[in-house]
Amino acid sequence: MYSAMKNNFRISGSRSNSEIVRYKRRNAPAHYNFKIESFSLLLNTKVKKIESGIFEAGGYKWRMILYPIGNTKCNGKGYISLYLAIETKSLPQGWEVNAELKLFVFDQKENNYLTVQGFRNGGIKRFHKMKTECGFAKLIPLKTLKDRRNYGFLPKDSCVFGAEVFVIKQSGKYECLSLVKQPDRVTFTWKLEKFSTIDETTHFSKAFTVGGRKWNIKVNPQGKGKAKGDWFSVFLVLSDSDTLPPKGKVYAEYKLRVLDQRRDRHFEKTGKAWFTATNNSWGYSKMIPLGDLHQKSKGFVMNDTLIIEAQIVVISVTKFLH
Repeated sequence: MYSAMKNNFRISGSRSNSEIVRYKRRNAPAHYNFKIESFSLLLNTKVKKIESGIFEAGGYKWRMILYPIGNTKCNGKGYISLYLAIETKSLPQGWEVNAELKLFVFDQKENNYLTVQGFRNGGIKRFHKMKTECGFAKLIPLKTLKDRRNYGFLPKDSCVFGAEVFVIKQSGKYECLSLVKQPDRVTFTWKLEKFSTIDETTHFSKAFTVGGRKWNIKVNPQGKGKAKGDWFSVFLVLSDSDTLPPKGKVYAEYKLRVLDQRRDRHFEKTGKAWFTATNNSWGYSKMIPLGDLHQKSKGFVMNDTLIIEAQIVVISVTKFLH
């Protein structure tokens, strides 16, 4: 851990006036390094600023601007001031670029980088016509840079500055998940005529649409799994689950009912579940006992017809917008 200097400049994990964060890291800058040899001779020239060559990052062209004795117009006297400038010649009218900016000074003794970035807005800088340069007037005190006893920023009179600029590009993609209560066409009625002749282990209704998704009712007339032989099984199936995006899911609150065609004393069960491509069927293996189902006085099977309803009362709807 670096020690604090007399001027109270602390390198490791410091924050100045909630504007700048400074810390160390091992990784070199991703986009550009700007080495200056014979730095003391550069200071003797009294040059106010020097500019690096142009480099590309994030689809734009950039250059670094260094003030060796500080940008006095921004209260940077006694500091190294460093900025990143965007090249604007090929940019369209009304352009704007948002980018995460980090600037660096290489400590050649410790083999790590003093990393400096803005604290506000996550270090994201906004470049536009009226502000083509962003950076730090007080990157590092000039006295600290030249302190070869305590730091390794300027061994053999050479120093290295660096830049990383990650452009934040809006993809234009937008996803909206909403839960819809009482969607259109919430109830689907399925009449199983000639019910006594159905011999399939599993029987499906035709597809119906609710919430932009396709559904089926699935029944096992003789029961399913451990309920086989004693219960009538009913399930709600998301029949187009294969069209879901990877790890996509649809939420539904539903009611499954077997209609009492004689006294309207329907047999109903409710459920709620997230339907996925690998788990697209939810319901009840033990929906209604087979004994009750086939008892004529109960009225569930009339004229060899069984009527089942599926009602979706809440459903999740996902929309992808561009």
